[in-house]
Amino acid sequence: MSLHDDEVVSTPDLVRRLVASQFPRWAHLPVTPGPPGGTDHHLFRLGDELLVRMPKIGWAQDQAGNDARWLPLLAPHLPLRLPTPEAVGEPGEGFPFRWSVTPWLDGASPAVGALGADAARQLGEFVTALRAVSTAGGPVKDGTSRGVPLARLDDGVRAAIAESGTRIDGRAATKMWDQALAARPATENYWIHGDLLPGNLLARGGSMTAVIDWGGVGVGDPAADLIPAWTQFAGEERAAFRAVAADGLTDSSDAWARGRGWVLVQAVIGLPYYWDRWPEFARACQDRVAAVLAD
Repeated sequence: MSLHDDEVVSTPDLVRRLVASQFPRWAHLPVTPGPPGGTDHHLFRLGDELLVRMPKIGWAQDQAGNDARWLPLLAPHLPLRLPTPEAVGEPGEGFPFRWSVTPWLDGASPAVGALGADAARQLGEFVTALRAVSTAGGPVKDGTSRGVPLARLDDGVRAAIAESGTRIDGRAATKMWDQALAARPATENYWIHGDLLPGNLLARGGSMTAVIDWGGVGVGDPAADLIPAWTQFAGEERAAFRAVAADGLTDSSDAWARGRGWVLVQAVIGLPYYWDRWPEFARACQDRVAAVLAD
């Protein structure tokens, strides 16, 4: 079953033909299904050291090009590995989007709560290092994308809370959303990843190894990158993450409040859409709402 109504499905045979025609130096490598993709890409292993990322939906069609443009700029400044493309493929063989070949990065997405305080500090240091990169020429967030002023998403969040019905505590969620809107807006924009959910983190042996899926990269509100405090960590680990990732901001208290708001943006808006399409993801959205409301 496809995740989206207008999803473009990729297969190992399609990837094999695209690689052979566009990157013959890799034509001898086997193509096998990779790990489960997220909301917008199908993934395939290409040999032992490469990964092919195939957009499955139109909204992801620009990511291959954006990754190739921005990740080489960011990667040298960051303490964790990034999936910087080795090559960008063009549409072909009936496939309508650009696609990418990236390194296969070591590690696995950590279960919620599986990382300790050391890993929380590692991720906090990553977020802080990302903010330190010069934003000159970077793509400033606009419209309703992650990292814009929260007020721009007000109508959508309230509609999603209402549509979620009894799946969440709508009254408490609305109260917390109001608190996030009341926080002082960001006074300065920084580079952000924009989607630091557990599925976009890689770890091994209790340590962070990489941050993947940079579809939300851009220059915007740094509070958008505080969401692991509630989506990945709790208790001592949350405090360790905050001490590194948030307390360095001049508006740390306001940023923390906006961070809660960004959790609601991601979780509540996704909940009605994925309830029947991807029940596991929808349940995770419920858990994220509950976590931020309980804090």
